[in-house]
Amino acid sequence: MTQDASTTETIKRVTVFGKPAGGKSTLSRRISEATGIELFPLDLMEYHQNGDLVERDIFHQKHAELIASDKWVIEGLGTMRSFWDRIDAADTLVYVDLPYRVHYWWVIKRFLKGPFVKPLGWPEGSSVLKGTLAGFKYLRLSRGFWTQELLEKIKARAKGKTLHHITSLKQLNTFTDNL
Repeated sequence: MTQDASTTETIKRVTVFGKPAGGKSTLSRRISEATGIELFPLDLMEYHQNGDLVERDIFHQKHAELIASDKWVIEGLGTMRSFWDRIDAADTLVYVDLPYRVHYWWVIKRFLKGPFVKPLGWPEGSSVLKGTLAGFKYLRLSRGFWTQELLEKIKARAKGKTLHHITSLKQLNTFTDNL
């Protein structure tokens, strides 16, 4: 893929976020490959291999060190504190907001493929069943979280940044074509 040097030079700190099972990990990997910027999946920072949460102070310290660095692609939500800190530090925001039917299907698909293929961005040894149940739980809760009001708050903090709001599979699949 050819890259427009002016585009890739302006992208240094990218945060990719949205509902569970929306293709964020795959998209983040593609952004990382297209820009040459290292990818940091938050799940690998936030969870131990057994699926237990890393102590919050340790997670927040590692997160603060990461977002203070010059270049990164960070995928995931983390805590609300880390989310807003990352929104403020990023120059490029990518909100993956596909229709719920896609997210639910991809949770099921990830579960069916899980015994054969480790989900991208998941901690080594983590349970696909546990992750699937969590995916369903968080999708159910998402309607009260990923709201128009939250999008407006993100837009307000995105002044001077580039915000991409991906709402279709076509947008998701072609996003890195122009990086």
